[in-house]
Amino acid sequence: MKKDQVFEFFRRLAEANPAPETELEFGNTYQLLVAVTLSAQSTDVGVNKATRALFRAVQTPAQMLELGEEGLKAHIKTIGLFNSKAKNVIALSRILVERHGGEVPADRDALVELPGVGRKTANVVMNCAFGAETFAVDTHIFRVGNRTGLAKGKTPLAVEKQLEKKVPQPFRVGAHHWLILHGRYICKARTPECWHCPVIDLCAYKPKVLEKGARKAA
Repeated sequence: MKKDQVFEFFRRLAEANPAPETELEFGNTYQLLVAVTLSAQSTDVGVNKATRALFRAVQTPAQMLELGEEGLKAHIKTIGLFNSKAKNVIALSRILVERHGGEVPADRDALVELPGVGRKTANVVMNCAFGAETFAVDTHIFRVGNRTGLAKGKTPLAVEKQLEKKVPQPFRVGAHHWLILHGRYICKARTPECWHCPVIDLCAYKPKVLEKGARKAA
């Protein structure tokens, strides 16, 4: 995808959704970190259902430590891998209290040192909480980047590096939200809904699905 096409790609997505946001529910930066950590291999909808009651009771890492691992498990037992996630959330909460004064650091390197926090999670927190120009490449962004020709790469990191290189201002802060939402609701994994895609003419994907109810070409 050429430079002017990349600009037009994001211009159209921005026109349709001027203020994109994560679909995870949270009240502060710590809750965002917890929610993103819990969302690995889970849906935002499922995480939100589990965290609504949790976040009414827990707003800080100190409160999470008071709740304890078993108490946390009771809240998130509907989420996949809840045992290991609970262990990580308690561990990262302890580190935040002991090393960061109970605050979430606005630094990606410090974030990835926390248990259960990888580069993608750190990028989401940096972007959503601190307005950093980061690109959190999940399965949706990886698919959209490769399928459309916007940012091709064999690994999430490779796609991230392409996005860092190609995404222009003023779209850099919102880019990963637009791409996630586009992949979640239009450029779906099994059958992309090309018939109502706002960037269909910019997309390099050839077997487009142009009618609702049709199947993706083999």
